[in-house]
Amino acid sequence: MQTVIVTGMPGAGKSTVTRLLAARMPRAARIAADDVNAMIIAGAVWPLGHPAEEAARQVELSYRNLAALADNFTAAGFATVIDCVIPDGAHLDRLLGHLSSASPSLVVLAPGTEACTERNARREASERFTFDGYDALDEAMRRGFGDRGWWLDTSSLSAGRTAELIAAGLDLDTAVPH
Repeated sequence: MQTVIVTGMPGAGKSTVTRLLAARMPRAARIAADDVNAMIIAGAVWPLGHPAEEAARQVELSYRNLAALADNFTAAGFATVIDCVIPDGAHLDRLLGHLSSASPSLVVLAPGTEACTERNARREASERFTFDGYDALDEAMRRGFGDRGWWLDTSSLSAGRTAELIAAGLDLDTAVPH
């Protein structure tokens, strides 16, 4: 079974695209890092929060949990789609190090800073992400990932079209679309 990691900056469309992508396959699970991280009810520290040591520990915990869930779903015969902001190559390597899958596919949704900012502004207030480090994150991702993965400029693509392109580009089994 295939494991697909979809990353990108906040507002890139990861949540919507990963839901649509998983729904195109006959047996698929979507694992969102935000949902996994929200399981910590007391003592949660944002990945860029303080104390920095605790933030780093919780990021590592998130990667271990994402990988464990992906491995469990894959072992049960489900394609797995992981939705996670991965800020650089070192973080990508840490997540990959926890995955049993020998060759997960990496897709980077890269609509650019302007599109991400605009998309975030259009969200419901309760869904908006307060973030002002788009340019630095974009640079860190490009520098850190290099030519790893499939960089997809989604600035002019709908979420549905993006999911369709990913499914076709990765030759995912979409024999029984939902």
